[in-house]
Amino acid sequence: MATEEATPKIQLGDYIVIQRQKYTKLQKFGSLDTTSTLGKETLELKSLLDHPYGSTFKMCVKETKPGKRGAQRQHTLELCSETELRSTREVLGISSSGADNRDICDDGEAQTLKPEDIAQLREECNDSSKIIEKLVENSKTFHNRTEYSQEKYLLKKEKKYFEFVQIRQPTIRLMLDIFYRQDSEKVMGIRVDTLSQIISYSGVCGFGSYLLYESGTNGLLPAAMLNSIGAGTEGTLVHMHPGNVPQKQALLALKLPLEQQQRCVSVNLYSVLREFYQGEESKISDIPPVELSEETQPETPTEEQTDTIEPKTKKPKLEDTKNGREGTKGPPRWHLENKRATALMHAQFDSLVLAAKEHPSSILQALLPHVKPSRPVVVFSTCKELLQETFMELKTSGKVTGLHLTSNWLRTYQILPNRTHPEVNMSGNSGYLLTGYTLR
Repeated sequence: MATEEATPKIQLGDYIVIQRQKYTKLQKFGSLDTTSTLGKETLELKSLLDHPYGSTFKMCVKETKPGKRGAQRQHTLELCSETELRSTREVLGISSSGADNRDICDDGEAQTLKPEDIAQLREECNDSSKIIEKLVENSKTFHNRTEYSQEKYLLKKEKKYFEFVQIRQPTIRLMLDIFYRQDSEKVMGIRVDTLSQIISYSGVCGFGSYLLYESGTNGLLPAAMLNSIGAGTEGTLVHMHPGNVPQKQALLALKLPLEQQQRCVSVNLYSVLREFYQGEESKISDIPPVELSEETQPETPTEEQTDTIEPKTKKPKLEDTKNGREGTKGPPRWHLENKRATALMHAQFDSLVLAAKEHPSSILQALLPHVKPSRPVVVFSTCKELLQETFMELKTSGKVTGLHLTSNWLRTYQILPNRTHPEVNMSGNSGYLLTGYTLR
């Protein structure tokens, strides 16, 4: 008889998602003194320890401090029951409503309570339903509104006075929504529909080895690909990046098993290509040229570095990083990662995914020889013209077939009884995808 897996519990060092109604925030629960800020509310997180993910907590005011932008309230969190989460309409027992809103005049005088009275009420009462009840009682127009209008009014007040938060476990979609809302440039403008197509086109699964180059997505792309590879499988991922240290926030937030994390090899693009050709003792003429941008090259350029990757160059500044110094004996960590990556490069990869802020053409030409024939290639860019140039180059070279250049258009809908319609605000563009399959 199959047993259900126990819900994981919140532990120190975990990344957590704090949700207050529709607002979500990614937060690291690093210590018992950790606090999180939601607008004017500061939450003490120590009471979350050892509670299961998905638990809902009530914000209890501990103290109120004056600030430049109004009072800043500090809260402790108390685990609450499902009975406390009833809707405001149920709690207030509202049953009457008007036929329409034609007689309602929006003159700002419908609420008889003054702002000072509401502020005092909020200090004295920690229950949002009681605050909203007073606001409803002192509203001249509430009971004349239609049922839909009343619900919008209650939702608006709930959003302002809601005192419950839910603690959720980070997922790819949750983190992408948070990153995209905060600053879409941090994830290169990749939307959830675009990410799903990248994963689908790349054919990533629990078998084979996959090659990824990305120049800054907060670790979202490697996290999504490694998540698709899964735990306890044979799949491996080589994650190439332009800097000295890879971005891994999303990867760390997923809290994947150690063996799964170890199957992701993160290496500097310039360093690993030099290691690959140096190990083969290739001649300069055998090495494909890679026009690396300032972002792709090591931070401290040397005289030996040219537009062509040469086998005899100084070591990049990568070895000076913290990770590179781990252990006093043996080679540095970055060198071991390079060795692992080059071994996989010799065996060749089952898929190539490239998401670059710079022109993808030269990087693509350098990485294509390491992909097996009849394997998918996916290139993402926020600029259509760059992919159009790459499209023509690949078509002329005959290295890739089945080329398609696409752009996604996504619109979300509100689904409610008698009120289903597209949402007013939407994102216009989420970049462009160039897809195809390698040839011999």
